[in-house]
Amino acid sequence: MYKQPLEEAFRHALTHLENLDRMPAGAPAVLGTLRSQLQKPLLDEGLPAGQVIAELARDTAGGLHATGSGRFFGWVIGGTLPAALAADWLTSAWDQNAPLYTCGPAAGVVEEVAGAWLKEILGLPARASFALVTGCQAAHLTCLAAARHAVLARAGWDVETHGLYGAPRIRILSTAERHGSVLRAVRLLGMGIGNVEDLPVDEQSRLRPETLQAALARDTAAPPIVVLQAGEINTGAFDPFETLIPLAKRHGAWVHVDGAFGLWAAASPRYRHLVRGVEAADSWAADGHKWLNVPFDCGYAFVADAEAHRASLSLRASYLTHHGDARDQIDWNPEWSRRARGFPTYAAIRELGRRGVSGLVERCCRHAHAIVTGIGRLPGAELLWKPILNQGLVRFPDQRPGAFEADHDRRTDEVIAAIVAAGEAFFGGATWRGRRVMRVSVCNWRTSERDVSRAVDSVAKVLR
Repeated sequence: MYKQPLEEAFRHALTHLENLDRMPAGAPAVLGTLRSQLQKPLLDEGLPAGQVIAELARDTAGGLHATGSGRFFGWVIGGTLPAALAADWLTSAWDQNAPLYTCGPAAGVVEEVAGAWLKEILGLPARASFALVTGCQAAHLTCLAAARHAVLARAGWDVETHGLYGAPRIRILSTAERHGSVLRAVRLLGMGIGNVEDLPVDEQSRLRPETLQAALARDTAAPPIVVLQAGEINTGAFDPFETLIPLAKRHGAWVHVDGAFGLWAAASPRYRHLVRGVEAADSWAADGHKWLNVPFDCGYAFVADAEAHRASLSLRASYLTHHGDARDQIDWNPEWSRRARGFPTYAAIRELGRRGVSGLVERCCRHAHAIVTGIGRLPGAELLWKPILNQGLVRFPDQRPGAFEADHDRRTDEVIAAIVAAGEAFFGGATWRGRRVMRVSVCNWRTSERDVSRAVDSVAKVLR
């Protein structure tokens, strides 16, 4: 029953993985082609499972990015470590529901162990609670739910009982360069994006202490939540946590840190200084499918105030079975039925070890610097941001005399499209400080010096 479809899947998976270096880095198929391949009539009678898998592999041809290759530098997407991939396959085969220890005892304990390891690697307080969620979006939601509970409880309001009708207004202070997933979490929690205040940053994309001090002093009546960044999405910039967190705490603020990829700097002795003081925050969000290189559907939320975390999410019902002092995942994350996502994280950390995680971070940063500076030296390219960590920015100005900013933007987008179409490397574009740029992001364990050379050479060929 299972043998044929699983063997078929294994064969296609292995073919895909073994050909990553030869595949185009970006999916070459167009939308119409994929629809024509995949839009089939709904059958009255089903097909053999093996045939379904074979046809699925065939019909998705051309529609898959080589995200697992070392030449994919878009959207801060990592690859998947061999142990993490294998553990993810087992996760599907074992099919454990993981909201409670009693639903999947091994899944519960693995998650408990993985959470402790993650706190140690990231330099976070051992006492902090944690949740394994779908990604950084859900991690923000989880952390800010705990923040909402805590700041309103201090103001004498029980938000879990009474909701937000009649509740004190909450101020959310962050910079305009924050990630969109923070705003989305604010919307989903009912706090309203109209209560988010955009604070200016300096030339290094950092929030300055005097700016935060002035903002906190403007309104002392509304409970504040301050959102800081460990790794801004375009530049990888870090806020000065050692100064900002104590300042925010003096004003009674809850401090949340968006560390989707930047929090992993703590794993490296070389880059740890970038997150100095971050452990004093109240909550932290990070992704596993970025720098830990586990499959998608993996993010991490950490909360210093475990009681606020639990109070904002925990649930009890007569049909739920709890087991003594076992940790129940439903107390810490917003999902009920959920994938046992702890297994790939556990396997990835076991495969890498502490030194392996550190080496992965440092290697990616070295490659990012080489790609950005290599492209920046090419005729027709301009280096805008040399990597602090693993993120850099370049653009491609229009070389015609008298060209306007709109011409430079158009030229940059055209070059990015041509690079992606060539297939040797994949980069994404963004608008940064009013200008179109090409983002370079490296967080894949497979990226090598050869991949770096291929990427820079590909850009050079396009520019020629």
